[in-house]
Amino acid sequence: MNVTEAIRSRRSIRKYKKGVVIPQEHFQLMLEAAMMAPSAGNTRPWEFLVVENRGILEKLTEINPYARMLRTASAAIVICAKPELQTGICSGFWPQDCGAAAENLILQAEDLGYGTCWCGMYPIQHRVEKAQALLRVTSIPYALIAVGVPDQAPEARGFFDPSRVRYIK
Repeated sequence: MNVTEAIRSRRSIRKYKKGVVIPQEHFQLMLEAAMMAPSAGNTRPWEFLVVENRGILEKLTEINPYARMLRTASAAIVICAKPELQTGICSGFWPQDCGAAAENLILQAEDLGYGTCWCGMYPIQHRVEKAQALLRVTSIPYALIAVGVPDQAPEARGFFDPSRVRYIK
């Protein structure tokens, strides 16, 4: 699969085949892809938590009710921001940087045959604080990505809209 195919075949998956174990080397590839994302001044203001524990996954669905797909997903990868790594002219770009890391991660997962669903945590403060306590981190839980083998095949929802493009020559 090339990047064009991965972008066009990727879907937000909300139903997964239960009981599938993702091999460690596949998590490694997804995380390597995430960490290859661009960041302001190459500050890489992130850390990643791979959550396979069923009890923790269930508690994450209580923190973020839009993440109920974690009940069937194999895992969640929580992208946590470390804004303190960005200073000077690089300060404040961590949301874009973590977003780029998330996109790389989900495209790599697609290439490996996994489905994903990107669920926001930041900027909803009560989600952030509850996730920090649950996951025992001081970094900012920015997003959680559900990962697993899809048990559905939704139609594409994204599309090219030429009315939203303006060329300046």
